[in-house]
Amino acid sequence: MNDSENKFFTDVLIVGSGVAGLYCALKLPENLNVTVISKEALEDCDSYLAQGGICMLKNDEDYDSYFEDTMRAGHYLNNKESVDIMIRSSQHVIKDLIGYGVDFERNEDGSLKFTREGAHSTPRILFHEDITGKEITSRLLEEVKKHSNIHLYNHVTMTDIIEQKITVKNNQPSRRCAGIIASVAADSPLAGYAEAEADDGSMIVPMYAENVVWACGGIGGLYEHSTNYPHLTGDALGIALNHEVELLDPDYIQIHPTTLYSTAKGRSFLISESVRGEGGILLNKDKKRFVNELLPRDVVANAILEQMKKDGTPHVWLSMENIKESEIKTHFCHIYQECLKNGYDCTKEPIPVVPAQHYFMGGVKVDRWSKTNLSCLYACGETSCNGVHGKNRLASNSLLESLVFAARAAAHMVEESKEKKYSAVEIVKVDYKKYKDLHSLFGMYREKILNAIERSRENHERNNNDAECRQSDSASA
Repeated sequence: MNDSENKFFTDVLIVGSGVAGLYCALKLPENLNVTVISKEALEDCDSYLAQGGICMLKNDEDYDSYFEDTMRAGHYLNNKESVDIMIRSSQHVIKDLIGYGVDFERNEDGSLKFTREGAHSTPRILFHEDITGKEITSRLLEEVKKHSNIHLYNHVTMTDIIEQKITVKNNQPSRRCAGIIASVAADSPLAGYAEAEADDGSMIVPMYAENVVWACGGIGGLYEHSTNYPHLTGDALGIALNHEVELLDPDYIQIHPTTLYSTAKGRSFLISESVRGEGGILLNKDKKRFVNELLPRDVVANAILEQMKKDGTPHVWLSMENIKESEIKTHFCHIYQECLKNGYDCTKEPIPVVPAQHYFMGGVKVDRWSKTNLSCLYACGETSCNGVHGKNRLASNSLLESLVFAARAAAHMVEESKEKKYSAVEIVKVDYKKYKDLHSLFGMYREKILNAIERSRENHERNNNDAECRQSDSASA
């Protein structure tokens, strides 16, 4: 539809408007043209839904226990370097957030107030009521809108990436990411750059970029019950599998122990881990306590599922009887209001809770600078896997990890641009016919993702069985 002069070009294209995408944009220099796109409205991202808080290393004495808590929750399958980077970067990130206006809870003397959640050995979590994610993300979005070099577009769906063949050292052939293929509505400001039209009436737009950052969330939309937005379907993973971009541990999927039980369809409402950290207890059908609520999430979730099976019930109960009513109505005010909407007064009675898919620890494999194995393609936030979480994420590490490694992606891009390592992006010949039927294309991505999850699960099970056999043989010798 367009001649070669009417193409969309940007220095950095960030796919996703959660904390990782927004913070990455803010960490890039003003002389770079930065574009941030969102699949739905800018605010419709899982970062907004994070309730509990964000971890921070309180002092040097807290380092060893924070490191151990993270490793233990992750079954010691974490990448130790990534864990170290995250913890040691936390104070700088929190200072940045406060500078952007994030209003964390304070003690009477003005110092930061910490709360505790499951699997933490000490309170080290900063929070804003029970909507910490919304507070942080909205402040970052406000800051982004002040920067004239950052351009925001919503309702833009990434359908593919653009690959460009390049030569590197010793004239060896290689490849780089040169942008994405996006689908937009006919009335989108990007529609003028369209090269084709899909069967559903959307316009297919090539968006060229010197660097691309995937910060497009997790895979909750693949599940019937999830705390995630349903449009977060792991598109980047499907595209990665199509372009030989490596994944890591895609079967590491976290089930959150406590979401408000409901027979209604749609996103499950999360009951924050902070509730249990502040004294909430889990009860069976006879209103008897059956588990230590402060164990890691996967342990508590499995205990709940086992209790539900034993009781023959679709949920267990969560009681806040040990939490002051004033604390519930201030610290957990939004949870309190949501429970009232569903017919439960959590200051006076237990509420029904059930586990649901919550977080994706696996993802697109990245190094400590958030680089993928495809040049000029980065990934951060829930889309990526740098190994920091291991097999199970420690509560309130998600926002921190997203921010730390988003900033590192920005820093690496700046250094790469100084070195002028790659030639400028060039127009690439694209076969637009394969974007004609988007429904089939995304169905294929979904199938690839689910198959990759299953293969990874089988590999982990096989490796675990082999390890157990070796231990058995060693004990018998």
